[in-house]
Amino acid sequence: MREELLSFPRVMGIVNINDDSFSGDGTLDVDVALEQAIRMACEGADIIDVGAESARTNREAIAVDHEVNRLIPFVERFAEACALVEPRDELQIWPPLLSINTWRPSVVEAVLQTGRCDIINDIGGLVDDTNARLCFEYNCCLLIMHTVGEPKVPHTEQRYENLWGELGAFFEDRLQRVREIGLSDDQIILDPGIDFAKQCKDNLEIYREAERLAQFDLPILLPISRKTVIGDVLGIENPADRDAGTIACLVRGLVANANIFRVHNVKAVAASVRVIAAIRGQ
Repeated sequence: MREELLSFPRVMGIVNINDDSFSGDGTLDVDVALEQAIRMACEGADIIDVGAESARTNREAIAVDHEVNRLIPFVERFAEACALVEPRDELQIWPPLLSINTWRPSVVEAVLQTGRCDIINDIGGLVDDTNARLCFEYNCCLLIMHTVGEPKVPHTEQRYENLWGELGAFFEDRLQRVREIGLSDDQIILDPGIDFAKQCKDNLEIYREAERLAQFDLPILLPISRKTVIGDVLGIENPADRDAGTIACLVRGLVANANIFRVHNVKAVAASVRVIAAIRGQ
């Protein structure tokens, strides 16, 4: 998987099987969620990232069985749904990889037992080693996101004396742990965690100096879609109105050679990636 992710800028489409998505595009109807995923696949998504619980910290966590019951029907039908459509072009990973956005080990295990998941997107920052051990057991890729503290808990007061020093120490610790468990570099993706336990200036600093993430020599996912930092800069409250700012973050990420871009508006981002890649001679 590593070579596929490094060979061309990859687009990750966001699907929310919940009723409180910050972007307002969530649904509890699995049929609708599958339709969204297949539309994104046709528009050029290389990866579909599906989550059943909003990461918003002003919402309580849903029950584990609710999260599992929302995810499993989607996971079991995803490959069959993709088989009915065609890829956008020869540049796209096809069929799209399936990423599950969660952090609770019991949910991770339930999903991995289906044998139909390619990536676990651990938005909890690998609180302990359980999810890494599960990914090793089931030969799945692990996406490690930087954050501080437990998920679903506000971290609005978090401050960093040395942001890059703390990011570096965090990833070095997590990489040592997952490699000791047995995960290979072919199974690891890193995410700096834009908007998670970070202030506006922290997010801007990550975008500004994103080249520094290359030090880990691993695929880098850069979260760019409709982020709060975009709303802060542009004074736009409604996340759905932040797509122009999202494209600006995409261009910055491409300059920094980030590898994966997690977005809501796949059509616009996939088209932008291809134009910029053509200009660069890729």
